[in-house]
Amino acid sequence: MKVVSFSSAASKLPDDVLAALRDDIGEWRSSGVSALELPFTGKEFADIAASAEHDLRALLDLPESYRVLFLQGGASAQFSLLPMNLLGDKNNCDYVQSGYWSRRAFEAASPYCNPRVIALGSESALPEPSTWDRSPNAAYCHYTTNETVDGLQFQSYPEDVAAPLVADMTADFLTRPIPVERFGLIYASAQKNLGAAGLTIVIVRQELLDRARSGTPAPFDYARQDKSNSRVNTPPTFAVLVAGRMLAWLREHGGLAAAAARNKVKSAKLYAAIDESGGFYSCRASPRHRSSISICFRLPDPALDLTFAEEAQATGLCHLRGHPEVGGLRASLYNAVAEDAVDALVSFMSDFKRRRG
Repeated sequence: MKVVSFSSAASKLPDDVLAALRDDIGEWRSSGVSALELPFTGKEFADIAASAEHDLRALLDLPESYRVLFLQGGASAQFSLLPMNLLGDKNNCDYVQSGYWSRRAFEAASPYCNPRVIALGSESALPEPSTWDRSPNAAYCHYTTNETVDGLQFQSYPEDVAAPLVADMTADFLTRPIPVERFGLIYASAQKNLGAAGLTIVIVRQELLDRARSGTPAPFDYARQDKSNSRVNTPPTFAVLVAGRMLAWLREHGGLAAAAARNKVKSAKLYAAIDESGGFYSCRASPRHRSSISICFRLPDPALDLTFAEEAQATGLCHLRGHPEVGGLRASLYNAVAEDAVDALVSFMSDFKRRRG
C-alpha cells in the first residue's frame, strides 16, 4: 500500500529529495561525517547555506536590495519579532484579519505596538485589498496570503500599499511566482514547502534593517542576523540543508511558474470532486478565494468526517482531518504532493460517497 500524507503541519518530501537526504545523513560529500554533525561555523555548512540562498534568489529573481535570513523557530515566532524589528520610531501597524493565523499574528504583536485592524474576512471570504483601510503612517501593513484553517487564499498580491507590506506566506511560499518588489518583508516556515520544521526564512528589504527596538535579543534582531549570515546563534543546520535540497528540486522542475501550474491542476481536480458530489461534500470557501494549497471540505454529518478520515487513513491517505478549531476535513497540496496522490484521494472520495451517501 502506498502511503501519502496530506498533512497541513509538515509536507511530504519528493522521493529523490528523501534519497539524497539519506545519503547526506550517512556521510556528507566524502567528509567522513554525517550532515547532522557539520558545525555551523565550518565551510561545509557555509556552502550549504550559500547554495540554498543562491537557488532561492534565482527562483524569486530576488534583487540584491533584499536580504535573506535563515532563522530558528516557526513563523509564529515572527509574529512578535516583526514589531520588535520594524517599528523604528513609530508605534502604529496595520493588520488584515482574514482568518485564524492572521488573528494570531495580530494578538502576538499587541504587546509591542499599537496594531490596527484595517480589514476583516469571514470563514468563507477574504477582504479585497481595495477595501483595506490603510494607514500612510503605519510602520508596516501585515497580512497572511493563505489561511490554512479555512482554505482561503489571496489569488493576487496587493498593490500600492502605503506602508511597507509584510506577508506571512508560510503555507503557499514558492507555490507560485511572487512580485517581491511589492513587499518590505516576507516570512515563511520551511516545513510546508521546503521540508523540515525548525526553520523560518525571512526576506527583508535592506532599508528596513536597523530599526529594531532597544533591547531586542541578538538572535531575534534581523540586522544582526544579516550581518552574521544568520549565524548570531546556532542555526537549524539540517533544516537549512533540507530547504536547500527542496530549492534545487524546485528549480529542476521548472521553477515557480511550473509549480503554480501543477498546483492549479491538483486543486482543480479536488474541487471538482467536491462540487460535483451533489452536496455530499461541501466547501465553505467562496470560489473566488479558494486556496490551491489548503482544500477544506466537510460532509453532511460531522460523524461522517471522522469516518472518512479513518477509512482514508486505512487505505494510505493520511492526515486529512481539519484544524481542531473548525473541524471538517483538509487536504494540503504542497509542492511535493504529486498529482497521482490527488487522483487517489478523488477516487477514494467517489467510493466513499457510493458506500456512505
